[in-house]
Amino acid sequence: MPRQVFDFDPPERFVAGTTGPPGARTFFLQARSGTALTSVALEKAQVSALAERVEELLDEVVRRSGGAAPVPAVTPADARDDAPLDTPIEEEFRVGTMTLAWDGERQLVVIECFEVGDDDGGEAALGGSAEEDPRSLLRVSLTGASARAFCSRALAVVAAGRPPCPFCGDPLDPAGHVCPRANGYRR
Repeated sequence: MPRQVFDFDPPERFVAGTTGPPGARTFFLQARSGTALTSVALEKAQVSALAERVEELLDEVVRRSGGAAPVPAVTPADARDDAPLDTPIEEEFRVGTMTLAWDGERQLVVIECFEVGDDDGGEAALGGSAEEDPRSLLRVSLTGASARAFCSRALAVVAAGRPPCPFCGDPLDPAGHVCPRANGYRR
């Protein structure tokens, strides 16, 4: 399949979301501008790591700029997005490698999500040019407020899964689970 580049600079909407019931959810990043809609699938841990790293990046930008950068300290109320994913949800590709950067000239967060490949972790992930990478790419450039809103929603989506077992911390299914701390008895 030929390489596709989905570039949203900036998107009207960029969110993390899921489909399916807790325990069997599929995680997506979704970007939209006008009629262009791109959805890419990824793992729960990738959503969590991306949100945490974006938060750290924004905090560092605020710290280094002495508060002069156009990055809010918290998510502005008018930037929150709790709406469901846009439909149709059609997976363009599954995310392997992600990169994150701050464009100081334009004062934007740049997120790049590369398709899983045979040599995932290749040149683009190691500092090569994204244009040279043969894998499909989703590139999103976000303002500080949009990036904060993305993080708030992404972390809430990750936390909305199955509740943890109070004994072992593993996720609880509605019917319980075999808890290793209960010597194999169902909790």
